[in-house]
Amino acid sequence: MKGQHASLSSQRWACFSFDEQVLMIGNEMNRAAKLLTPCDGEHLRACYERILTLVDLTVQVQDRPSRQRELLRWRDLVAGMLIAETPDAEAHAQAFRCLLRFTPAASAQIPFVLRAPSAPSASGTQPVIGSERLLP
Repeated sequence: MKGQHASLSSQRWACFSFDEQVLMIGNEMNRAAKLLTPCDGEHLRACYERILTLVDLTVQVQDRPSRQRELLRWRDLVAGMLIAETPDAEAHAQAFRCLLRFTPAASAQIPFVLRAPSAPSASGTQPVIGSERLLP
């Protein structure tokens, strides 16, 4: 493992509750949401790599097979965004919302970090995360 979470062991990660683990992954997703412009490509990739690292740790420490399975499915969404040629704000917002639905504590954060999806306008407005408009 390299980067920001290189020293984070599965033993240390297991000390956090599943709620806390999901919220920490959500923190990285929120950070990534601010990097969805083409000029931030390297920073966005690094953020997605950190997310994948945290998800892998979460899967390792889970004792519930159903939770592992769902986390691995969600991980595939992030892996797809990592290898995508261009950032997709809508895919990111959908994946973020899905992650936050894993636990009640994380779901409670949705109104603060994700706005309710609105109908597309004729002007082609972009999805909004938090208070920032995301660029394609």
